[in-house]
Amino acid sequence: MIINGENLILGRLASIVAKKALLGEKIDIVNAEKVVIVGDKRTVSAKYIQKRNRTTHVKGPFTPRMADRFMRRTIRDMLPYKKERGKNAFKKIMCYIGTPDNFKNEKIETFDNINVLNTENIKFITIEKVCKIMGKQ
Repeated sequence: MIINGENLILGRLASIVAKKALLGEKIDIVNAEKVVIVGDKRTVSAKYIQKRNRTTHVKGPFTPRMADRFMRRTIRDMLPYKKERGKNAFKKIMCYIGTPDNFKNEKIETFDNINVLNTENIKFITIEKVCKIMGKQ
């Protein structure tokens, strides 16, 4: 299954993908940088900056700052990734920035029920902007 992540809400998308991966389905998410986090821009960015500053540069825990890795980490947190079943499910999930050439001719699905534009939420920020904010020291 190939999913277009444009304007989809991060947490809801991650939970759907985690459930499908646990059932054994291979999932590819394209346009991972356009997935959104609902909330005020300042609040969301402050949360992730605090998460980044909580670590040391040697011991970790390390917070990804690229959109595709950020997305995979969110999905991983919704899986039992320390168990064999969760490890196998996590291997079946891949996220991509943009749309790779090998997916251009294939059917790409989207979920309209978790699209932020179909909800009443006015405030949201994309993963791309969050990662850009987190990248600054």
